Amino acid sequence: MPILFDNTYVRSPQNFFARQVSSRVPAPSLIRVNEELAKVLGIDAAWLASKEGVGVLAGNVVPPGADPIAQAYAGHQFGHFVPQLGDGRAILLGEVVGRDRRRRDLQLKGAGRTPYSRGGDGKAALGPVLREYVVSEAMAALGVPTTRALAAVSTGETVWRETALPGAVFVRVAASHMRVGTFQYFASRDDRDALGHLVDMAITRHYPEAAAAKNPTLALLKGVIAAQAELMAAWLGVGFIHGVLNTDNVAISGETIDYGPCAFMDTFHPQCVFSSIDRHARYAWGNQPVICQWNLTRLAETLLPLLAGSPEEAKGLAETALGTFTEKFETSYLAKFRAKFGMRDARDGEKNEDDGGGAFIKVTLGKLAEQDVDFTLFFRQLTRVASGGDAEAILALFNERSEGQTWLAGWREVVGVRSEAVEIMEAANPVLVPRNHRVEEAIQAGVRGDFAPFHRLVDALAQPYTERTEFSDLEAAPLEHERVTQTFCGT
Repeated sequence: MPILFDNTYVRSPQNFFARQVSSRVPAPSLIRVNEELAKVLGIDAAWLASKEGVGVLAGNVVPPGADPIAQAYAGHQFGHFVPQLGDGRAILLGEVVGRDRRRRDLQLKGAGRTPYSRGGDGKAALGPVLREYVVSEAMAALGVPTTRALAAVSTGETVWRETALPGAVFVRVAASHMRVGTFQYFASRDDRDALGHLVDMAITRHYPEAAAAKNPTLALLKGVIAAQAELMAAWLGVGFIHGVLNTDNVAISGETIDYGPCAFMDTFHPQCVFSSIDRHARYAWGNQPVICQWNLTRLAETLLPLLAGSPEEAKGLAETALGTFTEKFETSYLAKFRAKFGMRDARDGEKNEDDGGGAFIKVTLGKLAEQDVDFTLFFRQLTRVASGGDAEAILALFNERSEGQTWLAGWREVVGVRSEAVEIMEAANPVLVPRNHRVEEAIQAGVRGDFAPFHRLVDALAQPYTERTEFSDLEAAPLEHERVTQTFCGT
């Protein structure tokens, strides 16, 4: 059998989902299949690329063992609660236990209308599908917890957004699709039985150690808080901006999920934002940890009835757990940025770093913003300087060369000359990230029927920390006319 399904979510009560088959598409054609991921899942990549396999990936064929559903959930969108959202254009085909014994969801995005579509067509345009493929696979290669791309398929149909666009289906692989919004859906209905079932599922699937805790629900909450704190630090470390960090886009697993108007910073600024719908910079680069903690507070609210017998005790437990987020985030953030600058472990008590280097990092980021310095190029050029390279390339990134020279002298005083710093920095500072203008180039070429730039970009980003001359052109910051200043949601 090509795909061995082992579905558990469909064993939940009926109000957790709606059974829904995908809409048929007229002319499915494979754009790309992720052979490496297929192997991990125990799926034959050659079969996925066959006519039968493409039919499954496009949603035209329900394979044996699949039990397709659209999941129910709610969510705070830009701070406003919506009691029913759900999978409006995605269908969970089923679950697969891979060769690594990890359970994962297979989901078709852009597979047609569901009961949760709220008037939408349930389809996906080609551009957002290519964007999610490129960015999610790049994030995986960068070492950031993320959902993955198994395949992208064009459908041969036209999708209308503001203009006519080619349609496509994205095949997403996730540890699960349980979200903060899933808990909110049942809490808003005061369905404690459903909440209890959801807690049990989340523990079994993502935090099995919590089952043995004195208070498993509290242990689950603490686990999600820790995972999200680590994730926020990872995002900031690579200059990633999610764009729509609503509660329905926060996965209980700790994976990055739902790549809509996401982007990577070029010129650094903590208030950098690209999403066309984030008009007040709620989800700017530097705001993401605070918003994440806000989202986690919404999760904690849903769990109050299960945390303790009295409301006062439950609230106290939740507040104590939430209070750990800042320390966990700051510890991870500091570790990541110390590595990016080539600093010793904070415990070494290095010169001028009584605070573990936090003040130096903060001042430096302020200088980068003031001088309009490219985030990714700065850290990679700094890595080259640490390895004995010329400083001219990094000084050229500053608006004022003298500012760069002064900063560089201060960095050398803090870090010193250490061979081990280079290895640390090379593992922390990518050569390549999916720059917005390169992603847009791949999308526009794909819309014209040319997928060569898309394939080249995916191939290049598979090894983002490795210097490869054949992809050196992808390192460059955008020229003025190439800059992408806004990104858009697929809906």
